[in-house]
Amino acid sequence: MLRRIPDRNIWIIYGAVLMLGVAYGVSIAVLALHLDALGIGKIAMGGLAATFAGGIVVMAIPAGWLIRRFGAKPVMVAALFGYAACVGVFPFLKTAGALSVARFFDGAFSVTVWVSAETALLVRARPTDKAFVMSLYAMSLAAGYVVGPIISAIVVPHAGTGVTFLIAGALAALAGALVLLRLDGAPGGESAHGESHDAPPSSDEAAPSPTAPRASPLAVLWRVKTACAATFSYGYFQASLVLFLPLYLVGPKHVPEDKTILVTAFFAAGMLSLSIVAARLGDRLGHLAVMRALAFVGGVMVALFVALSSFAAMCAAVFVAGATLASISPISLALQGVVTPAQDLSRANAFYNAAYACGMLLGPPVSSVLFTRWGGGAMLFHLTGLWAVFVTFTLVFAGDDPRTAARRRQGAALAR
Repeated sequence: MLRRIPDRNIWIIYGAVLMLGVAYGVSIAVLALHLDALGIGKIAMGGLAATFAGGIVVMAIPAGWLIRRFGAKPVMVAALFGYAACVGVFPFLKTAGALSVARFFDGAFSVTVWVSAETALLVRARPTDKAFVMSLYAMSLAAGYVVGPIISAIVVPHAGTGVTFLIAGALAALAGALVLLRLDGAPGGESAHGESHDAPPSSDEAAPSPTAPRASPLAVLWRVKTACAATFSYGYFQASLVLFLPLYLVGPKHVPEDKTILVTAFFAAGMLSLSIVAARLGDRLGHLAVMRALAFVGGVMVALFVALSSFAAMCAAVFVAGATLASISPISLALQGVVTPAQDLSRANAFYNAAYACGMLLGPPVSSVLFTRWGGGAMLFHLTGLWAVFVTFTLVFAGDDPRTAARRRQGAALAR
């Protein structure tokens, strides 16, 4: 892997993202249980998730401007320390209002980290390796989601849920220190031509020229609409599942509460198992076609989950769902990197993360209503419907993938 990714800055970002992923995993694994212990109802939990997504929505576009103005490194450092402060103060807050404020800024700092890290990685990655580079980025986060819940499962019985948030804050602060001390501070996180400082220049016939004039915001958004649709669907799905799957397991499925903490780890482990393979298939066969197949399989698995009664079978289903649906995210980022010129990447990533936030903003409130009125089964079925809509969307706009468009042109030429 060092031969394919010779730029040490990419590996530094991976290390910081891994620590951030552990921080996410530690805190998210116990979030629903912590809120339930405070007496926060299911509808209010959906509202808290919406405030988190609201922070992402508000900050996603400004994050792209900040990166163009100050560079990826200082923006990433400030956001990591900001997130550390937000998650560290969480266990000391007892009211829904105070928790909402913390979740809002949690989302704002989180999206700033994502936009800065993704921009730096996509600009430094060679065109033929973008899915590979972004899959390792996603795997770094996913590895944290595996390790984090295990840490929580060990800590919570002895120290309670509050301590896990302090651990998350310390890990995020360490990630900020790593970026501050070790990452090169090139303007915007990239070289003048959008290539790595350490890697040799490369070319790809599907990649737009990095010297092209800046596109309008609407043109950038239209160019990356399929990637945005993917991240919207995943944000909607992930935010809904994190909050309500543990409650569905404890309630109708009668799973012991302590076992639900490990469910997040199975989801992330599934992603880790397939991400590299899916990324290589995306780089070779077309990113959009691979995302479509993953969404179909994952959506079916979500629907089948309702019929399961064994906890082992549920964990297996969560593993498969993670392997398919969570693997969509790095491939959608790679597609975005392939179709977007380097000078437009910060804006494209801002739109991408805003779409993710919109999914997170819409998913939990809708899911909370469905869960409260008709139960967890109805909630999961509607998530299957969400992925069915995404599959349809990828069929309508299949030509957005350069490889698909190239195959169509070749087919038309042969037909003539």
